[in-house]
Amino acid sequence: MNSLDSSSLESTMDTATAYKNNRSSKLKRQRPHLIDTVSDCEEEGDSQVWETLDRNFRHVQSVLDRNRVLIQQVNENHQSKTPDNMVKNVALIQELNGNISKVVSLYSDLNANFSTAFHQHSKNGTANGK
Repeated sequence: MNSLDSSSLESTMDTATAYKNNRSSKLKRQRPHLIDTVSDCEEEGDSQVWETLDRNFRHVQSVLDRNRVLIQQVNENHQSKTPDNMVKNVALIQELNGNISKVVSLYSDLNANFSTAFHQHSKNGTANGK
């Protein structure tokens, strides 16, 4: 769980932003005459992709944060060893299980969205003679 904390998410988003900024400056250096047409279209498309990725990463992070709270509650209930708390753990563990499935689904969607955007971007780049 530690590998998916908020600092790793921020690092991933910082890397993605750095890539986007580097790509944009490289395009401006290589093809300054295309800046007004191609770059404007790409920037709008890129910003939509980054906004979608950002929104999805934030959703994943909120589910992971909820899971952290659930795990703490399960541990506290388990340590108390009272029958009532043990019964509560059943529902908490069921919620955890559902959240794990949700995270898997969200990451699958992220992968599909990113892959589609990447291939679309590559196809557009080839069509524009890059």
